[in-house]
Amino acid sequence: MKPVTLTTLKEMKRRGEKITCLTAYDYSFASLLDNAGIDMIMVGDSLGMVMQGHETTLPVSVADMAYHSRCVARGTKRALIIVDMPFMSYQQSPSHAFASAGRLMQKGGAQVVKLEGGAPMAETVRFLVERGVPVCAHLGLTPQSVHQLGGYRVQGRETTSAERIHQDAGVLQEAGASLLVLEAVPAELAKSITAELDIPTIGIGAGKDCDGQVLVLHDMLGIYPRPSPKFSRNFMQGASSIEAAVKSYIAAVKSGAFPGPEHGF
Repeated sequence: MKPVTLTTLKEMKRRGEKITCLTAYDYSFASLLDNAGIDMIMVGDSLGMVMQGHETTLPVSVADMAYHSRCVARGTKRALIIVDMPFMSYQQSPSHAFASAGRLMQKGGAQVVKLEGGAPMAETVRFLVERGVPVCAHLGLTPQSVHQLGGYRVQGRETTSAERIHQDAGVLQEAGASLLVLEAVPAELAKSITAELDIPTIGIGAGKDCDGQVLVLHDMLGIYPRPSPKFSRNFMQGASSIEAAVKSYIAAVKSGAFPGPEHGF
């Protein structure tokens, strides 16, 4: 099968074909996901919690991300690899972000980098894209801002915050973002944003109408020792193997069976 590219994803959005994504942090799981037919693998800074045992993603470094991304890249032949830019690796300035992104691409095999934040990050997105770095934006619940948000809380429930997220989505697309992750926002807000944008939206707790879905692998397999979020589902229940669980997830996303109403807000 041909490798998945950003052009592939845009064509999938145009056709109405759902995009599948899961996180991975090592060679073995990356190879399993890739062979199962996942469209994208996200090397998330969630590794700080599920791999390192931290309470938040904030302690994760660029070195951590490059190491785990490099492991994932060795096990991936088809899926598009998206790598999170960790806290303090891009907020200082566009040039600092470019240096961090370059390291993730050169040393970690990243094909797209993901950063959190709305309109204030537009200049950085534009700076990266103009220099050949593809960017996935991230709005809604932005885990690196957990202390500012007062916890892992749904975003966009109030009219003002919903309008801001909606406006930020357009600004980030205009700045050159190729993808947009929408996390823990009301389903109707995500549906509206998805319909208006030309770039694919990837939902996590954002309803069924996003162009694609992503979950943290450890939540999807039910192996994270702490409580998983409402928007996740344990696909290992009733599955005969991890591979079967992953294929069940892919099939459920592709068919529109996941997420259901119980997984949204």
